[in-house]
Amino acid sequence: MGDCPNIHEGDEDLLESPRRRILEKCCDCSNFRRDLERFQSSGHPLGPVFSLIHDEYRRQKIHIQSLLSFLDSKSLEIRFFHELGSVLQSSVDLEEVLSVALTAITAGRGFGMNRAFLLMTDHKRDHLQGYLAIGPRNFEEAHQVWDEISHNDMDLQTLAQNFRKNKLSAERAKFHDILEQISVPLSNTTHILIKALDGKQPILIEDAYHHPDVDPDFARLLGVDTFLLMPLVSRNRRVGMIIADNCITHRRITAEDMHSLETFTFPVAFAIERASLYERLQEELNRVTEAHTKLKEQQELIVRMEKMALVGRITSSIAHSIRNPLMVIGGFARSMLKNTPDGDPKRNFIESIVGEARQLEGVLDEILNYSDSLYPTRDFWDVNQLVETALRESAAALRTRGYGSTFSAGSELPLAYIDFKQVSYCLRTILQCDLNGIGPPRTMDIDTHREADTVIIRIRDHGRYLPQEELDTIMMPFSSTQVMGASLGLALCKTILEKQGIPLNAQSVPEDGIFFTIALPIRKEDQ
Repeated sequence: MGDCPNIHEGDEDLLESPRRRILEKCCDCSNFRRDLERFQSSGHPLGPVFSLIHDEYRRQKIHIQSLLSFLDSKSLEIRFFHELGSVLQSSVDLEEVLSVALTAITAGRGFGMNRAFLLMTDHKRDHLQGYLAIGPRNFEEAHQVWDEISHNDMDLQTLAQNFRKNKLSAERAKFHDILEQISVPLSNTTHILIKALDGKQPILIEDAYHHPDVDPDFARLLGVDTFLLMPLVSRNRRVGMIIADNCITHRRITAEDMHSLETFTFPVAFAIERASLYERLQEELNRVTEAHTKLKEQQELIVRMEKMALVGRITSSIAHSIRNPLMVIGGFARSMLKNTPDGDPKRNFIESIVGEARQLEGVLDEILNYSDSLYPTRDFWDVNQLVETALRESAAALRTRGYGSTFSAGSELPLAYIDFKQVSYCLRTILQCDLNGIGPPRTMDIDTHREADTVIIRIRDHGRYLPQEELDTIMMPFSSTQVMGASLGLALCKTILEKQGIPLNAQSVPEDGIFFTIALPIRKEDQ
């Protein structure tokens, strides 16, 4: 531009500032250097001085440019550390901390290493154990990853979040074969990993296959000749180890790399320890919360059982107080009935007394059974044998009512954990309950089978029917309906079974009768 070959488009402002033009353009111009050489060779006494000043100026300019480049790189490094520190200080999630740490080591805008392994200290086993790794395993994979990163301009936190969300599990699985083989006892002080951990200083391993301190098997496992060991130590507590290498590019690891990574390991070790402590604290809190919940449930159970025990003692006392005179009344009435001729007008009154006494005796038996149900005795029993016993004991009552029954026994059923006496009583009560009939056929089908962790007893009573609303009312404890009189049978059975954690369901099926389902547990922990 103009007469100067070094002033190009965009440098027009230099034409108006001779000082800037001389410093920025003229001192490096070939014409200026040629004129300076001519001036020096002219023999003028200032010729050597000008030449010396020009050489010193160029040397200082190069030095300043180098310093600017160094300051720019340090500025980027400080910004990176600030970004890294902000993420590490704000997170108590161990997986997030580890994702950020490994991403920082391998990211181009971070430390730019090709691959990184994280080893964690297992204080329970006293081992240094491989935990997580990140990086490519071959050049094709590396090229794909680097191309993806170059097309997505993401900051460190976004990169780490993307890694955790989309690649964490895949990276752990990809390096599983290596990680599971890295397990070194903390007591093995001759191993290079433990030496670095105890020394609390990074160690650069070069020529690993022939290094006197490196186990050849360990070097072959990593598959690289040069790698960097960075111990993670927080307040003299050994947290873990980071192994970094350039297995793809084979770029030399410099002393500056070691210094930067050493600075990086301090906040990482502290963040990992803090996240680990938070994780353990959360586990302890969950255990305490669970224990508190169980304790509260036990306290409520104790209060409930005390109330039930009081009810049981009261009902038992009342039942026994009523039973003695009732037995005397019933006994005398039955004796009088035997000695009263059929045509005697008093016989109807005596039969009413006998019938009512028998009904009251049944109510008292149910009340006493309720008292006994407060303290079930459980064990493992054969369900098919239980049903067969109940059917055998109910056979006479069923025949009296004109009922037929079928039983389909399930094969290879596991034993049920129940109170045999109480469940047997409930089965007999269901089989013999005095609900209204719907007419022939008066049949009862019983079958057993397994469902998940329970053995199911299903009773299909085709001879009796009630609307579902009335059936639900009958199943409520101490209900009194026109259909069942003062009987407590089904409601008592539901109460007894529920105290053992056994559900009793009754479903009314129009034109087909009533279906009962009992689910018996097969494991103690289900109670």
